Amino acid sequence: MGKKGLSSITKKLIMAISGAGLVIFLLFHGSMNLVAIFSEDGYRMICEFLGANWYAIVGTIGLAVLVAVHLVYAFILSYQNRKSRGNKKYAVTERPEGVSWASRNMLALGAFILFGLAFHLYDFWAKMQLAEIRGGVPADGIDRLKFIFSSNYLSIMYLIWLVAIWYHLSHGIASVMQSIGWSNIVWQSRIEFLGKLFAFIIVAMFASVVLYYWLIV
Repeated sequence: MGKKGLSSITKKLIMAISGAGLVIFLLFHGSMNLVAIFSEDGYRMICEFLGANWYAIVGTIGLAVLVAVHLVYAFILSYQNRKSRGNKKYAVTERPEGVSWASRNMLALGAFILFGLAFHLYDFWAKMQLAEIRGGVPADGIDRLKFIFSSNYLSIMYLIWLVAIWYHLSHGIASVMQSIGWSNIVWQSRIEFLGKLFAFIIVAMFASVVLYYWLIV
């Protein structure tokens, strides 16, 4: 008897749980970033607290695992959906009614976000926590913000990246609630609204830092 793989529901649940973990991280990271607007010394203290300390390294590893799991199952579910449609996908000429643009392009949005994440890691994490882990002197967090967002090009690119994150989150948060059974026909529209609102709050925290150090400082 062959081994039976995980069911589609289980895979979606894994996607939902890993996605929820990433949303919690974004809330924490966005709140941390906001401190940079109100207190440069406070932001520097946070950066030092989250440097090469063991708990910060464990958290970074855990975050990397969440991203990997979320990415792997995104590709698996996308592949299975395409495979299940078979030749029917070529017969579709109209957009499915009631299906949002973000929902139809979640994989493409995720790929773009991953591409932007690579640059973000290079701009900040590699210069700060990774540098300290390797025994070097970490860059000053405030100096990195001022340097990166003094560039019009980089500031605009980060804002475009954040728009993509909003689209991904606005659908993803609603999908998480649906996967864990918090959504139904009555609450569907409300859940979608709350997902968009929650996504806006998260992205607004990051965008406000970009705009502050780009246009004001």
